[in-house]
Amino acid sequence: MTEPVPNRAPNAEIVFESFFGNTRRVAEAIADGMQEHLSAGLVDVRQAKPAGHHQVLVVGAPTHAHSLSRPASRREAEIWARDPGKHLVLEHGSQETGIREWIETGPTATFGYAAFDTRVDMPRIFTGSAAAAIAKRLQKTGRRELVRPESFLVDKDSHLLPGELERAHAWGATIAVAVLSTQLAASGQQRP
Repeated sequence: MTEPVPNRAPNAEIVFESFFGNTRRVAEAIADGMQEHLSAGLVDVRQAKPAGHHQVLVVGAPTHAHSLSRPASRREAEIWARDPGKHLVLEHGSQETGIREWIETGPTATFGYAAFDTRVDMPRIFTGSAAAAIAKRLQKTGRRELVRPESFLVDKDSHLLPGELERAHAWGATIAVAVLSTQLAASGQQRP
């Protein structure tokens, strides 16, 4: 049985995990890009409802040790923030829980999902990708991947590279267009 398709644009929820503010800033830029076409709200993973159902779900996290953060890698981020030479500020409460634990609660999405991460500007084979781990876990919900997972890059000092926020904004618009295309296809309508 298929779920009913609303006549209005669906709402998107962007759930993110952030340590030094980079992933949060990327999530905000994605939301801005999506809002050109549909409503998009931001939710820090610490405030995200477990096992929620969403119309559109966008999930992002920083890449830690080739994947999603774990309690040990969260403690390591705290140590990095204490190093005055790194000029990093740890976001309040970032040690509490992460995307890894939240996804285990089983969130679902009617129209589909998208996954993103922040990672160091090196070949993915060396850094790994939290976005790939997110997509793999969300795929198990049986929902549609709207766009391929995307990485937004930081330098070796954990600062976003120039142009990444603009790229995130454009990626958000791409997600929104994919959502609207999915909605039209589900309702049997043609794009104008």
